[in-house]
Amino acid sequence: MEGGKLFIVSTPIGHLSDMTYRAVETLKSVGLIACEDTRHTGILLAHYGINKPLTSYFEHNKHFKSREIAGRLMRGEHVALVSDAGTPGISDPGYRIIHDAISLGIEVVPVPGASAAVTALSVSGLPTDRFVFEGFLPPKTVARKKRLNELAKETRTIIIYESPHRLARALKDIQAVFGDIFMICERELTKKFQEIRRQRVTELMAHFEEIRPQGEFVLLFNLRLQQSALL
Repeated sequence: MEGGKLFIVSTPIGHLSDMTYRAVETLKSVGLIACEDTRHTGILLAHYGINKPLTSYFEHNKHFKSREIAGRLMRGEHVALVSDAGTPGISDPGYRIIHDAISLGIEVVPVPGASAAVTALSVSGLPTDRFVFEGFLPPKTVARKKRLNELAKETRTIIIYESPHRLARALKDIQAVFGDIFMICERELTKKFQEIRRQRVTELMAHFEEIRPQGEFVLLFNLRLQQSALL
């Protein structure tokens, strides 16, 4: 029996209309959709009239789910992998499923679309020819500062994800390590309350002391350009 294919299907990062035609067709064609949160993905599927069985994967069940999904692929079933938002495998446990499928010789097919990191970079105004994606910084202060210090000599544009409840602490540590640098802070990209702020760290800190951070954040900065006329 011919093995199934694992389709890595990108979904919108906020605006439901950003779903591609190919992504919709792929999700309609597979036997199973693996997602982080079945309720969240269910909203997307209902919007596009897709009725397929779902199975959830997340950080604490990724090894078990990876084996389960691999078994279905080996039996010839096509499976789609999606994340709650954006491209699967980018700062989510989906990479484990992808890795295990490849190790078993299963064909992995990309169905490209939105990614918050690249979307944020595209409107940042910072250099885009070379950049480094750091994902989420460590949650603890000591580890977070250690990671930031490791980036001190970085000349590329740096992209970082941050959650609303850790944003203030992350900004404080960025200021402590790099000084009052110029940054781009992007929130709720493509959604109704999208916000893009281009300010110094201290200005961002003051803003979010007055207004409680909400939504998901992308932080961008380029240490090499801090003294440049471009800023």
